[in-house]
Amino acid sequence: MPGISRRSLFIASAAGAAGALLPAGRSPAAAASTTAAACTGSYRAEYHFTVPDQWMNDPQRPVWIDGEYHYYYLYNPDYSTGGTTAGTAWRLATSTDLVSFTDRGIAVPKNTTPNGDVWSGSAVVDTGNTAGFGAGAVIVLATMAPDDVTQAQYLYYSTDGGRTFTNHGTAPVLPNPGVRDFRDPKVIRDEERGRWVMTLAENDKVGFYHSADLKSWTYVGGFIKGGIGVLECPDLFRIRAADGTWKWVLGVSANGKGSGLPSTYAYWTGSFDGTTFTPDVSDPQWLDHGWDWYAAVTFEKRNAGGTLDPAARYAIGWMNHWDYAGTTPTMECDGFNGTDSIVREVTLKRAAGGTYYLASQPVAGLDAHVSRTVDLGDLEVDGNLLLDYTGTAYEVSTDITWDQLTGAGLQLRRSSDGGRHIDAGIYGDYAFVNRGYTVSPDSTGRWQESRSPFDASAGMVRLRILIDRTSVEMFVDDGRYTHSTEVFPDPADTGLALFTIGGTALFRNTVIREFAV
Repeated sequence: MPGISRRSLFIASAAGAAGALLPAGRSPAAAASTTAAACTGSYRAEYHFTVPDQWMNDPQRPVWIDGEYHYYYLYNPDYSTGGTTAGTAWRLATSTDLVSFTDRGIAVPKNTTPNGDVWSGSAVVDTGNTAGFGAGAVIVLATMAPDDVTQAQYLYYSTDGGRTFTNHGTAPVLPNPGVRDFRDPKVIRDEERGRWVMTLAENDKVGFYHSADLKSWTYVGGFIKGGIGVLECPDLFRIRAADGTWKWVLGVSANGKGSGLPSTYAYWTGSFDGTTFTPDVSDPQWLDHGWDWYAAVTFEKRNAGGTLDPAARYAIGWMNHWDYAGTTPTMECDGFNGTDSIVREVTLKRAAGGTYYLASQPVAGLDAHVSRTVDLGDLEVDGNLLLDYTGTAYEVSTDITWDQLTGAGLQLRRSSDGGRHIDAGIYGDYAFVNRGYTVSPDSTGRWQESRSPFDASAGMVRLRILIDRTSVEMFVDDGRYTHSTEVFPDPADTGLALFTIGGTALFRNTVIREFAV
């Protein structure tokens, strides 16, 4: 957030949490619903990652260590009390399938040096002992701001497999050159050139830096993009498409709301020569078109033996937004504020016009956690069809086909009187998720319906939607577009319906799956 310290944001979020939650829908029935903050049931997700207690925000790129993923995230154990103890540490959870996680506690502590709390950054495994802490040491580069204003990069190291970290002195390894925004270092290994490369968020620029030892960094250039807000949490990786084409991808978290764009993960495909990134086109694509997939990170896909898959990556995002970060009933009802998206598998695909894009699908590890399957088969719908199914956390998939139609989709988390629901589907030339008919974290009413492009001429669409207690994630046409949205429906709203507008459609292969994690 430009011009505001993250410590101040945590204090403000804690001060104005669930009491500010208001329904913000276009439906009179939705406006009458204020029961979501009354703790009539649990809001903790059933199969998405949630912080055990207190506060969580930015994910930190998971790393593969000793046969499992080490997932670090920003954690504030003092969120509910605020004050001078506010601010984040890095907490650790480990997983082998990226669905079930084991909490390992705080790994990088806050307030143990004069520099205060620890912000976003990245961890790497220093297999070649370039930093001098031993072969296989885990090195963290993270932003800190001792005076709450001057952002710089600091180093922590671990010699116990990434479980606990020690500060490498109190001086920054990359001091601030005199700018306001200078944060979120993301480090990769450039094996071809025998050096480390860092990307850094610098307002409307991603800076590039080189280092031989992770402790001394040299600026070598930058990539500038205006018009989509302050750039944060940069990402840089190489990936191979199914046709054999290799592309470099540069990604950033960006708030494009002011330009009518998403406020999630913007990315460019292109080339990178170790110093300069050259995009294929100037405008970014977006890995998610919803309101709540911020500070997302991608990371390496490895099999159980640790072999790297060059044709895929995983990704995870924070399912919240700084516009309403503290507006949640989860703190009052369940003692936490922080839910992540499902981990996704990201692949590089080529569109019909020759453009390359990233497609997303839920991680395959979900399949091993299916506890119940409801196969509804093919259903013809003209108007509304209420299904004989109720639930608060599940996945529904369907292929919708039609001859003539204006719109079609699903009503999720529907109330018994039909007045409250979350709508997801297609209408005209766009796909959408609309949370305006249920309790939404956005009290302004401006950010209720997310949209992505859709070509209705094919007469079909494939939808895969993950619903959990406080979230909806829709994957359109094998993940060509995705929508991630935070919602807080009343725990009693458990219905599910199908709908069409302006015609009849066949919902083919309609399947519901529930998960036990």
